[in-house]
Amino acid sequence: MKEARLERVGAFRYSEVKSAHANTLPDHIPEEIKEERYDRLMRLQQAISAEILKGKMGQELEVIIDDYSDIPGEVIGRSHYDAPGIDGKVYVSSDGSAKIGDIVKVKIHSADSYDLYGDMLSSVKWQPNVPLWTSEMKH
Repeated sequence: MKEARLERVGAFRYSEVKSAHANTLPDHIPEEIKEERYDRLMRLQQAISAEILKGKMGQELEVIIDDYSDIPGEVIGRSHYDAPGIDGKVYVSSDGSAKIGDIVKVKIHSADSYDLYGDMLSSVKWQPNVPLWTSEMKH
């Protein structure tokens, strides 16, 4: 982990799955050891992720807005690199004009272990890359 310096890592503790061959193998790891290994891995990953995200401070990112915050004017989104509901979020202070589904340019001013925080600079105009239907198009 220290060498690879992965930005995003997901981990899980092994648990038996119905009809899996692994259930019949001897010497299963006790739950306490699984938990200790998981916690050690995730603490290390949090530190690596925090360092990588702090390196994004001062950068401008395009962010798609997914939700509204409880804080007036703040919206919550994700960058092109983030999967919704899995990866970290980008908390954006806006002028109140950003709405769910918008893509906005954001200047990042701070970060923690998983999330970025920034200020909205502008909306990004985009258009789907699909041809418009015209009467000249043939069936």
